[in-house]
Amino acid sequence: MKHLLEGATGYAYNSCLLNLYHNGDEGMGWHSDDEKELDSTAPIASVSLGARRKFAFRHKQDKTTVPVFLEHGSLLVMYPPIQEHWHHSLLKTKTVTDPRINLTFRKILPRI
Repeated sequence: MKHLLEGATGYAYNSCLLNLYHNGDEGMGWHSDDEKELDSTAPIASVSLGARRKFAFRHKQDKTTVPVFLEHGSLLVMYPPIQEHWHHSLLKTKTVTDPRINLTFRKILPRI
């Protein structure tokens, strides 16, 4: 999967974060992936497996919200500089009862 994503995005990844959401009661609050150890010039590639879930982007200044539905097998690629200007969230919902797995591929910078 890593090699397929690298071919699709043109970037190399050296980290994969796995999140399991048991059902719609679990989500992820508004945030940006802007940790100092992340390569800010590389995109973040997110693969969804399982239940269809509503994901959203919210602009940091004007608070415009853009929803996206992540289907089983979908790929969401967040290219720079999206983390500088937008927050994102996996929204909670009572209507989803099935699990979802999210694989997030990133490039971590070496420690200096």
